[in-house]
Amino acid sequence: MATRNRSSNRSSGAFNNMKYEVANELGVNLNEEYNGDLSSRDAGRIGGTIVKKVFAAYRNNHQQ
Repeated sequence: MATRNRSSNRSSGAFNNMKYEVANELGVNLNEEYNGDLSSRDAGRIGGTIVKKVFAAYRNNHQQ
């Protein structure tokens, strides 16, 4: 069984926090347990918004 390092655990927690934050912003009901009933459209909106935020943060940190 492979072990995960600490930074991987921290980033996974940060991603989960962002996922729930974005879902809340979009008005999508995201459960902690099961989300199999989530539509593809809503899942895509959550993922797309996360990508936009990550790229915006990267751009803001790397502008000269």
